Amino acid sequence: MNEQPLLAHLIELRTRLVRALLGIALVFFGLFHWSSDIYHLLAKPLLDALPQGGSMIATEVTSTFFVPMKVTMLVAFLVSLPNTLYQVWAFVAPGLYSHEKKLVAPLVVASLLLFLLGMSFAYFLVFPVVFHFMSAVTPAGVSMMTDIDKYLSFVLGMFLAFGTTFEVPVIVILLTRMGVVTVAKLREARPYMIVGAFVVAAIVTPPDVLSQTMLAVPLWLLFEVGVLAAALMERKARAREQAESAP
Repeated sequence: MNEQPLLAHLIELRTRLVRALLGIALVFFGLFHWSSDIYHLLAKPLLDALPQGGSMIATEVTSTFFVPMKVTMLVAFLVSLPNTLYQVWAFVAPGLYSHEKKLVAPLVVASLLLFLLGMSFAYFLVFPVVFHFMSAVTPAGVSMMTDIDKYLSFVLGMFLAFGTTFEVPVIVILLTRMGVVTVAKLREARPYMIVGAFVVAAIVTPPDVLSQTMLAVPLWLLFEVGVLAAALMERKARAREQAESAP
């Protein structure tokens, strides 16, 4: 008797997982024909920064096939992410209270949008600046030719760094709502946050001041946005409690 609910949950989990993977697979096979074009689009910021006649290289025999496939799989994952998140939500939502649903759903959507915004910020603003800078400081007699696999690793690392950075407002709101820290404490910690932003930027970005600054400044500003949003939510919650307690 007690095993039946667990079995039902496992079957539901399997169903949701299969649907999520099927969504990714369908998008991937739909984009498969344009995998080379998709990689070219990803590499465009670097290709535009290369000197006249410059190009990228492939040092592995299979790189010309597998690297575009990896990029296409990443794009397929991002395109099908709404379906994946829906499957996750459909699985966990029945076990949540109404007030938890009101908090979790907006935070999940905000997290997705902020992560994509962070990736876009890196692609459209950071990459062109960094790659042109790297091309400009290339010593005489040295040809700037980057391996396509190493370029993919670099890009994924930067996407992860900037995408995670843009999650700061959501993290701040969660910490305040769970009572881990108060808005007042966060404001007191502002100087340490600014220093920490530059330390994090120095660790996860290339060793040049420009790219580090382009990560540290948004990290600090997003922290301020998170504190502002948390303060607003705290004020609304306090006003609601006062209204409920009033005779």
